[in-house]
Amino acid sequence: MLLHGGAVLGHDYIPIGIFAVIALTFPLFNFFLGRFFRPDYGNPLKRSTYECGETPVGEAHIQFHFQYYMFAILFVVFDLVVVFLMLWVLVYTSLDTSAKLVMFLFVGMTLLALYYALKKEEVIWI
Repeated sequence: MLLHGGAVLGHDYIPIGIFAVIALTFPLFNFFLGRFFRPDYGNPLKRSTYECGETPVGEAHIQFHFQYYMFAILFVVFDLVVVFLMLWVLVYTSLDTSAKLVMFLFVGMTLLALYYALKKEEVIWI
């Protein structure tokens, strides 16, 4: 694989490229193929909301408040921070000073983002 003084030749990656093209086009091809061959029997009863055999009452669409999405995003962000912190704790003693500085900078920026998010809401509802 490595020839001519350590250079990687381009033709070594041709099978990977072919696999990537097949892996990306196969699901799309099947998706559109299914759309062309499936039966489409549309009627008003089929398009109505199904509620356990009962006649639907009102709209099925419910609009949630932005605060719920904000809470979910903050949860995901801090979940990732916890994962990074657990990994950093395992190797903290072997880290270089610059790596420790980056770690504290990352945690500080995350806390600053939390402060901004809570300040923007102006009400601590969490």
